Amino acid sequence: MTEKTDFKKTLDAYRAKRGQFRILDVPDLQYLMIDGHGDPNTSPQFAGALEALYPVAYKLKFASKTGLGRDYVVMPLEGLWWARDMDAFTAARDKSQWDWTLMIMVPDWIDADMFAAAVEQAGRKGPPARLGEVRLEALAEGRCVQTLHLGPFDDEAAVLRQLHHEFIPASGLRMAGTHHEIYLTDSRRTPPQKQRTILRQPVADA
Repeated sequence: MTEKTDFKKTLDAYRAKRGQFRILDVPDLQYLMIDGHGDPNTSPQFAGALEALYPVAYKLKFASKTGLGRDYVVMPLEGLWWARDMDAFTAARDKSQWDWTLMIMVPDWIDADMFAAAVEQAGRKGPPARLGEVRLEALAEGRCVQTLHLGPFDDEAAVLRQLHHEFIPASGLRMAGTHHEIYLTDSRRTPPQKQRTILRQPVADA
């Protein structure tokens, strides 16, 4: 039987505790990525991104298991979020101003040829409209601070204010990269009060 790897359990970067800000070094990882803009609750771009990402992710898992004998758990959805005015996240929460990149982490043994084959397979029957926009790309975040948020997404603002304006400056650091969220629960199936989200912020010395 092929052993199945769950990277949420083997990678320190997927560990976080509620109420605790932790500084860690995140290794370079590669992801399936797709970009968009606007309110994730109403944007057709957002729905289209999800429809494109998941078929490729599962085709890659199947190809890895059958072709390489290396099985793994498909990783949770992640997102990079930014706006011209970052107060759109911590104050006004003006989601119409948000830019984002949705991502699913894939193992480092997934290469460009496997990715291209998975995209081709995902497009054979009723291809998702945004399938051609999915890419395979490495992300280097390095030193980061992260914590676990429990509850609705809109309740993140207070945690982010504390992270951005209190913990990071008090630690002699400054924000140096894009706000990153890891969705450990599926918002389509999980009540808002039980949603578990890792909030991550890349940092550098102040």
